[in-house]
Amino acid sequence: MKGIGDTLANLRKEKELGQKEMASLLNLSVGTISNYENGVHSPDLETLCKLADFFGVTTDYLLGRTEYRCPPEVLNCYVALDFTAQDIVNTVLSLDKGTQATVVDFVKYMRHLHRET
Repeated sequence: MKGIGDTLANLRKEKELGQKEMASLLNLSVGTISNYENGVHSPDLETLCKLADFFGVTTDYLLGRTEYRCPPEVLNCYVALDFTAQDIVNTVLSLDKGTQATVVDFVKYMRHLHRET
């Protein structure tokens, strides 16, 4: 399981921020950011929530409890006129295992086609 320090460092680098820039944006000290990333200290609950909001991830992702990064409200986004991401997830979960495998194969195929264009 990846620690919060590694996760924070990776997210910061993805945003192409230095520790100093991140500290300024979050109203924290550079030392605090460094201590979090190096596992010296962990953020309190308020700061953990602030970090999750800043990076657009869940607190569970920051804590290493899940690999799912997106906040739950993403599931409410419409992917079609009357179909949300949550509707898709629920539909797939309601299918038998064989049909789920077929859906996954189709999604992989579509992703492959999208990457080629």
